[in-house]
Amino acid sequence: MSEHMMLTLGEVTDILRQNKKKVTPQRLAVYSVLASSKEHPTAEALYKELRPNYPTMSLATVYKSLDAFCEIGIVRELNVGEEAFRYDADISAHPHVRCIACDKVSDVPIASLPSLDKNVSAVTGYRIVSQQMYFFGYCPECQQVNASDN
Repeated sequence: MSEHMMLTLGEVTDILRQNKKKVTPQRLAVYSVLASSKEHPTAEALYKELRPNYPTMSLATVYKSLDAFCEIGIVRELNVGEEAFRYDADISAHPHVRCIACDKVSDVPIASLPSLDKNVSAVTGYRIVSQQMYFFGYCPECQQVNASDN
């Protein structure tokens, strides 16, 4: 299994301060909800989840918080080919897989593929510092639904 690299709110506070970013209860709440989610939520999904407890928080605040987190490297922005980005507080190198039927996005529990980094480097001459890998297919639940249709 890949090692989940989540930060404590104290660590998030320190990293925000070191990077001259504002530390607000809303920002910490956005990180906290994201870190406790396995769903790779969009900003809208995070906003909906936070609204009951933070009725004054705007969607713009959620976006600004996520932008700040991505900029300082404590959250990854995922583009799995949808109109909205998804976010992941697990910043360890790991691939993602998206179901093309129900749009669920899951972690692929394998460490990054160092041999692939070396191959890409050898072919291109680039010094590889990070990679994001996406797989697409049908999740087990959608496969079962489709099997029972036949």
